[in-house]
Amino acid sequence: MAKRQNIAAQSAPPQPGWAMYLRTSSEDNQKPELSRARQRAIIESNVLANSSLPVRGEYIDVLTGKTPNRQGYQQLLKDARMGKFSHVIVERADRFGRNDTEALRAIDELNEFGVGVRFANSPDLDPMDPDDRVIVALSFTLARRESALLGIRTRGGLQAKRQSGGYISLAPDGYINVSGRTDTVKRHDLGRFDKWIQQDPERAPVIREAWDLLLEDQLSLPEIAEALHVKGHRHRSGRPFVEITSEGKRRANISSLSNIFHNWTYAGWIISQKNNIPPKTMRGNWDPIVTTEEFERGEAILERRNQHRKVRCTQEYLLAGYVYFKLPNGSLRRLTGSTSNSGRANGGTSYYRIAEPGGASFLCSEIDNKVANAIRHIQVAHDLLPIIRNNYTDELKERLGPSRPDNCARLVSLLKQINEEEARMARLLASGKISEDVWDGLWKEWQDRRQVTQRALETMEQEQGIHIDNLESALQVIAKIGKLYNGLEVSKKKVLLSQIIERVIVDNDGNVALELRTPFAYLQTLAEKIKHTGASHQCQPKKKKNGEGNSLSASSEQSSTLHQSCSTGWIRTNNRSVNSRLLCR
Repeated sequence: MAKRQNIAAQSAPPQPGWAMYLRTSSEDNQKPELSRARQRAIIESNVLANSSLPVRGEYIDVLTGKTPNRQGYQQLLKDARMGKFSHVIVERADRFGRNDTEALRAIDELNEFGVGVRFANSPDLDPMDPDDRVIVALSFTLARRESALLGIRTRGGLQAKRQSGGYISLAPDGYINVSGRTDTVKRHDLGRFDKWIQQDPERAPVIREAWDLLLEDQLSLPEIAEALHVKGHRHRSGRPFVEITSEGKRRANISSLSNIFHNWTYAGWIISQKNNIPPKTMRGNWDPIVTTEEFERGEAILERRNQHRKVRCTQEYLLAGYVYFKLPNGSLRRLTGSTSNSGRANGGTSYYRIAEPGGASFLCSEIDNKVANAIRHIQVAHDLLPIIRNNYTDELKERLGPSRPDNCARLVSLLKQINEEEARMARLLASGKISEDVWDGLWKEWQDRRQVTQRALETMEQEQGIHIDNLESALQVIAKIGKLYNGLEVSKKKVLLSQIIERVIVDNDGNVALELRTPFAYLQTLAEKIKHTGASHQCQPKKKKNGEGNSLSASSEQSSTLHQSCSTGWIRTNNRSVNSRLLCR
């Protein structure tokens, strides 16, 4: 549906001109500005110099081409739909994207808007031409193969370096990274240049002094930080070991010290959980700052202290991350949990508040109870489940139905294109124009694209059934939630809320409203329709066959949204598309 609307909106042809797309992979070991300059030079010399069309825009990304979620790429597609240019030029096909399915889909979409795609390394190549498209698909395949081989080579190089005792990442505090030419023995595995770490003449004595203070077993970590601070030492980043807060209190920065005292690098050992390398199994080729015995003794000191440390119980806030305060202007501000006087025997008093002077503040117990009360009174009459299911099915047909034929036709057309490409390539194979290896690589790519397309078709067929199943599951959960919620532990309540509630909104008077997640939000939308379209029928009692009215009724002033607690009563509507009744409480 969205595609049809976009095409309809673009009544006039696109403006004649070029859009230049420049992409540098985030995995490239090069400066992005140099790569862009090189791409721009090739594009200008091979294409733009021979064209009279102006350049309408330039789009840049520094991100891998494996994902379509690139800001410049998405903006390019958006501007193409608006008709801002008639052609897109890239240095070569894999700059457009290394996911061949996504890239070819985007090329087809651009063609629908009258925008052509050209490649500077092959200016005469038209990706919409059947024969040229085979070459474009082949370039994507080779780009994917190159990326896979690069990953294999990189992992192999890191493994070889690790096996030789090298350090493969940023040197920890006390060491520096060094590079230089390799000797003839290591050149086969590591190449002409090697990188290693060595002790930093300025920082290594500071780290050694910190270890000596720990091994004396007299000072705690904050006291070690104080001792280093008195001597004028700082962290490698320049951050002091002790800072003075805005309230005038001294705060020791001990997180970096703790990491140093647990890092086996300082004892000269290579460890890696990812590669199953435990401590004391692979020796590094750098000089250790402490011995293995000293490191283990420091570990034992810290472990003994942790066993005797009194851990203060932290307050568990039930609605943390979900509760918001509604400001007078209608905007929302997230409330955070805070506990005053937490050192008292009762654990103090917990609040949801805005962390600003004079900000809103609400007792956690009151808000939690109101949320529990609202959840407990959300109910849907069991005998109305078939009616709601029928209405939901009709709405799905109205919303998803119109776009379904276009999507199905597009996917079927894509399968047909894959088969045609395979047939053309088979003819090239039979004539000896391509090798068996190229054919095998392309055949695997075609199989992958077929599977993806076929799964998409199957998903579309199952989509409506899944929505209906989700709705029925939601109704069953709501029917039981009132009985289950109060009996759950706090941790399990949080899990349940995370599945049902999107946000809890608190107003200035402390009233709460619940915004539900999909598919629970559908019930909320249905109730809103009843409130707005069936207002004239809400207060009408249900007529029985004997003429007596229903003993249950609902005031038009009472809330009909499922995320608020309602007074006892049936809510009805005679609207054709939402012909259902909901019972709140």
